[in-house]
Amino acid sequence: MTRRTLLSALAAVPAAGLAAPAAGRFKVSLAEWSIHKAIQQGKLTNLDFPRIAKENNCEGLEFVNALWSVPTAGYIARLKKRISDTGTKAVLIMVDDEGQMGHSDKAVRMKAVKNHHKWVDIAADLGCHSIRTNMHSDKTPKSPAENETVLGYCTESFTALCQYAKPANVNVVIENHWGLSSDPDAVVALMKKVNLPNFGTLPDFGNFPPEVNKYEAVAKLAPYAKGMSFKCYFEGPGGKEEKYDVAKMLKVMEDSKYSGFVGIEYEGSKLDEIEGIKTGRKALADYGI
Repeated sequence: MTRRTLLSALAAVPAAGLAAPAAGRFKVSLAEWSIHKAIQQGKLTNLDFPRIAKENNCEGLEFVNALWSVPTAGYIARLKKRISDTGTKAVLIMVDDEGQMGHSDKAVRMKAVKNHHKWVDIAADLGCHSIRTNMHSDKTPKSPAENETVLGYCTESFTALCQYAKPANVNVVIENHWGLSSDPDAVVALMKKVNLPNFGTLPDFGNFPPEVNKYEAVAKLAPYAKGMSFKCYFEGPGGKEEKYDVAKMLKVMEDSKYSGFVGIEYEGSKLDEIEGIKTGRKALADYGI
């Protein structure tokens, strides 16, 4: 497929508008959620993930804890061997269902902190640089004052989790993953309140409600980024990405100071999961990544 044909298929900007980023600045990872249907249907397992990433020219692995089997010591050892055998690299673990870090009850949110400890330990064992967490709460703030209250809860819990993760050289990152985290200003405020070097963001290009300008939001989150999530769907005519302009978003990323892994997270319904991953990888390759 030629450069111009690929651009047409993805409905990106004209070729003349693209410029490759500096060599080596960005690497490509694969978010395990891209194959969640296959894993949930029993067609693949978490142990197959390194192979799938390697076959699709993705160096990094962004695991999802909900797609794992029970993480016993033996299971972790088998996973590490799969990673080594494929020459891939564990980048992060997306952690869900371990409690609400922004819960109004201190005992509940501190229990959530402790629930995350095992994933910090596993991330360190695998060589990941981060765990991705959520700032969910039992409260839905509807005013600036209520935002501040929830951010106060989150500040306490994330400070504690970051302190636990520091000796393991693991970062704790927040993804815009609905709720208050969909407000980039709230996430930035939390970054400033916690103010620790191993606390950061994982900007997701797609996870914003319609009223939020995705490009401006990613630009706000980028200074704190320790990863980037290339959420993609390719559900428009001819394989067009219609949720946002891919080239424009990648330019936002390039214009920031971020360097590191860009994670393909295919979440569309029109393409097979592997085809979706391949299409996402071609989009990044076309941009020079």
